[in-house]
Amino acid sequence: MGTQKPRILPWLISQLDMGQLEGVAWVDANRTRFRIPWKHRLRQDTQQEDFRIFQAWAEVSGAYNPERDKPDPPTWKRNFRSALNRKDVLRVAEDRSKDPLDPHKVYEFVTPGVRDFPESDTSPDTNDRGSTSDTPADILEELLGDMVLASVPDGGPSGLAVASEHPPQLLLSPSVDIIAPSPNQTPLENPLRQLLVIEEGWEFEVTAFYRGRQVFQQAVFCPGGLRLVGSEAANSTLSGQPMLLPDPGMALTDKGATSFVRRVLSSLGGGLALWRAGQQLCARRLGHCHTYWAVGEELLPDGAHGPDGEVPKDWEGVVFNLGPFVADLIAFIEGSKRSPRYTLWFCIGESWPRDQPWTKKLVMVKVVPTCLRALLDMARVGGASSLETTMDLHISNSHPLSLTSDQYKAYLQDLTEDMDF
Repeated sequence: MGTQKPRILPWLISQLDMGQLEGVAWVDANRTRFRIPWKHRLRQDTQQEDFRIFQAWAEVSGAYNPERDKPDPPTWKRNFRSALNRKDVLRVAEDRSKDPLDPHKVYEFVTPGVRDFPESDTSPDTNDRGSTSDTPADILEELLGDMVLASVPDGGPSGLAVASEHPPQLLLSPSVDIIAPSPNQTPLENPLRQLLVIEEGWEFEVTAFYRGRQVFQQAVFCPGGLRLVGSEAANSTLSGQPMLLPDPGMALTDKGATSFVRRVLSSLGGGLALWRAGQQLCARRLGHCHTYWAVGEELLPDGAHGPDGEVPKDWEGVVFNLGPFVADLIAFIEGSKRSPRYTLWFCIGESWPRDQPWTKKLVMVKVVPTCLRALLDMARVGGASSLETTMDLHISNSHPLSLTSDQYKAYLQDLTEDMDF
């Protein structure tokens, strides 16, 4: 007969009484309030000791065997938190997890005689990601706790998947509640986790301009990355699916400008490569054509401050990080007047259009991750109206889902706790 799994409250009370785990302690003489260390695992001062209480519960509950399993602090922390959140006799009295010197949470027993009821504690200790007791910062931690960071694949899919007229939809509604699961139901996953699964293709809307005139626009799903090329003869053995920029002859009437654009396109060589690497977007030029980039507004690039950088030729360069975007999005929801930027602009073959009209440049390309556009749209709608709104997150294999604006913010906040930025 196997050993019975301990209940978390009797076990936790014994740990508090023994006082052997650093930072785990009673904070009042009546022993109704206690503190638990709650440090972000990506902080530079993080130590193994910061996760001892979570690891200890994982071991005693049978979820982790040090001799067999790989350490997984985010899962330990999530399961510990969820087990406590399922106890009606407990509540989070103080959330000081953002304290730079001593991040922790203070829990409080709301039922008198706490030391007398442990044996009658029958509420389940199972992991419940849909717990309504989770704080906003907790709910999004598990969203990125399962984040998959993967290297760039050696080869992309055999064909370029063009977005269908009616792509799969993820419905984000600011006025419809998610029903919390019962203990016997499968726990809810954070729906935004799809943003980080490398197998889930983001949709990219690619628009090209010659001398300010739009000549090309296409929305594509390409998990293996894409390459902007100027010739069908571009090397087809390179990673990423080629997207052929059109010949300028049909769009430009100025013969001089047409000739210069063709020279730029011919210099692209293997192309301008763009791909996802976990929560980052990376770029590299595979030809001789210098390319400058910046993250700007969707309607126009920001020419006042110059480019954010030049796309490197001999190594990959990070041009976008989802972590700061999510942090800025949360700040926007909380009242920041500046909305986060997500649109990548590339100036190909010429210097960046600093303090001059971008429409004078020969070749400008705009790349919009449409899922990020949808995230910002949801934030704007949630802050301005309580009306139900249908949103499409533009991620392959997504499915319909409704969220309240509060849930949406909570999922975003939870994401940030385990994001590397």
